[in-house]
Amino acid sequence: MINITQQMLIETLNMFAFLAVELTVLFLVISYFVGILQEYIPPSKIRTILSGKNGKGYIVAGLLGAITPFCSCSTIPFLKGLLRANAGFGPMMVFLFASPLLNPIIIGLFAVTFGLKVTAFYFAIAMGVSVIAGFTLEKLGFDKYVKPEANFAADVTNAPEKTTCGSSCGGKTKQVSKWRKIWNSTWSDFKKVLPYLIGGIALGSMIYGFMPTEFVVSVASENNPFAIPIAAVIGIPLYIRAEAIIPLSAALAAKGMSLGAVMALIIGSAGASLTEVILLKSIFKNQMIVAFLFVILSMAMGAGFLYQSIF
Repeated sequence: MINITQQMLIETLNMFAFLAVELTVLFLVISYFVGILQEYIPPSKIRTILSGKNGKGYIVAGLLGAITPFCSCSTIPFLKGLLRANAGFGPMMVFLFASPLLNPIIIGLFAVTFGLKVTAFYFAIAMGVSVIAGFTLEKLGFDKYVKPEANFAADVTNAPEKTTCGSSCGGKTKQVSKWRKIWNSTWSDFKKVLPYLIGGIALGSMIYGFMPTEFVVSVASENNPFAIPIAAVIGIPLYIRAEAIIPLSAALAAKGMSLGAVMALIIGSAGASLTEVILLKSIFKNQMIVAFLFVILSMAMGAGFLYQSIF
């Protein structure tokens, strides 16, 4: 006879194996596809597109944010490059909000974990709020809260790109080298996030296997009106990558956490972090930092309550 502890352990190991295989394959496929896009849309091209002042860059900034696999902190060096390229303030802020929330890894994991309906809702909210926030902050004159010295920050994205093939190589060899270079970059990125991925899967699997359902339901179910605000606020201090927060959130949802609270937790943790806020201090004055946190918290709580009321 299998006792309760053994049954919980079996469920934990089964969940761990399933998520590890599924998310590993998904990460590699999506990252390789993004690498191909970046081969044809380099950072310098992105900065040029966002440098226009004609007001057409807001949607473009959001879409570009959706195809760049940046987390909240890795967006900062790119943001400094946009400042030096004299990008429009509004589109630049749209990119800052949208990039960590809509990167392909999050969208792919969202679709596999929660389904297309939830993913479409999340994408619409994150994109819509990012565009509205960027437009509003620009119209309110928040560009005056950019520190003057930020425009002279080192532009790490302007570093010359190394080539793997000299001028004497044939076209076919260059093409093969290009695909190999993309794969090498994909594999390198995968090795960097692997500890976060395994950690998130392990924690999520243990929650799924061992955490009492009654506890999760009592704290974060739809019956608790404070579940969504608490989840949104808790998410910001946690610097958790999408590779970890998605399986963790899936485990919490399986245990009875409302999807509204799950939505708030994901947006809060992916959209901002204490580390990112510290880095943003080198670019923005305090008023802009407060506005940034207000947008992320409002987006997290608004998405959580809206999802709960609609679905």
